[in-house]
Amino acid sequence: MDNQSLYRHAKTIIPGGTQLLSKRPEQMAPEQWPPYFKAAKGCRITDLDGREFIDFSSCGIGGTLLGFNDDDVTEAVVKVIRDGNFSTLNPPEEVALAERLCAIHPWASCARFARCGGETAAVAIRIARAYRGKSKVIIAGYHGWQDWYLASNLGDPNALGGMWLSGLSPYGVPKELSGTALPLIHGDFERLDVLLREHGNDLAAIICEPCRHELPTPGFLEALRGACDKYGAMLIYDEISIGWRYRFGGSHLNFGVNPDMAIFSKAMGNGHPIGAVIGNEKMMESGSKTFLSSTYWTERTGPVAALATIDKMEKTGVSGYVNSYGNNVMQLWKSVADSVGLPIKITSSFGCLASFAFDFPGSNIAKTLYVQWMLDHDILASTAFYPMLAHSEEEFALFAEALKDVFGRIAPLASAGENSLCSALRGPEAHCGFGRLLK
Repeated sequence: MDNQSLYRHAKTIIPGGTQLLSKRPEQMAPEQWPPYFKAAKGCRITDLDGREFIDFSSCGIGGTLLGFNDDDVTEAVVKVIRDGNFSTLNPPEEVALAERLCAIHPWASCARFARCGGETAAVAIRIARAYRGKSKVIIAGYHGWQDWYLASNLGDPNALGGMWLSGLSPYGVPKELSGTALPLIHGDFERLDVLLREHGNDLAAIICEPCRHELPTPGFLEALRGACDKYGAMLIYDEISIGWRYRFGGSHLNFGVNPDMAIFSKAMGNGHPIGAVIGNEKMMESGSKTFLSSTYWTERTGPVAALATIDKMEKTGVSGYVNSYGNNVMQLWKSVADSVGLPIKITSSFGCLASFAFDFPGSNIAKTLYVQWMLDHDILASTAFYPMLAHSEEEFALFAEALKDVFGRIAPLASAGENSLCSALRGPEAHCGFGRLLK
């Protein structure tokens, strides 16, 4: 069965078609984006039909900072699989990983492990609620799919849409959680004051991404730290997306404001499932008392992959490399667009999470065309790019050549209007957010 046929079949037996929203082909170019792969190495992917692509998109949704199937990480993982990945006893590597993470983060003194980002966030929130004996959480960022987070949209289905992802229905989230998750836009001091006046005495935690596509507003992290100190709540940093990319060990180490807990996943295992919650003595106190237990949190490949990945990230200075590479790509986007008269805007300050947007009516159609025509060049590309250590000058040159062709083709259509853009589509327009995927 070919790639597109298999995906059509998958949607009849898998609700939503895939396990991850960001990997649904409808998000990119419906009926054109390759849904499945059979091999991946470096920054190149071979799809189910045997076609090889260079990845200039989200590159494993940010989970493979070193590159796909990195030799050093794979060797470490294969060895423990051959020795035995799982048994009645515990893997000693989890102790080594806890020590390694605490050494990188001097403010932390303990660690717990899970196997994905959503789990780590849920673990951290449980620990904070146990410590404080309260339920309410202020949220400033994107933190996954679980009930504690989507409760923000109870009563206001667009509450989270103003921050990261629109259309996240709280369908299935218990209505009793209404009012427990309080959304806050990063840098909004006025709303923070209102939330603290109304809910401070019932606050268990404030969770935020220290930064995402730009530096934090001056004084904002300090304000969150001060609020937690005043009300006895725990400050949690979500480093799942930006962690290790912006700086080895996590972005917050640049800002001088320590949390009580920080959570990691994605790039920490370079494609292998591992998540971590690290914290101070408050976490140790309540984390020992609340019930947190799962069989496959004790498998061995996750900690082994993380140890190998962290070692290589440190030795290679990967954060500096991907920031530089991504900045070069953003400069390329802008210079090529300017040369052909195509209005775009760069939407990230960080090369490690590079992004741009088409800046004219019909921008989502243009995005779909961009994906469609870059596929013709055997390049997976979208308006967001997460560079990896595996990206080299060779791939950059191939990308630049393709970009000149594609931007050059989009520019006159954009000038002519949305109908002209639509006429060039070979399939449906890309979906936006979550809601349209349900239709």
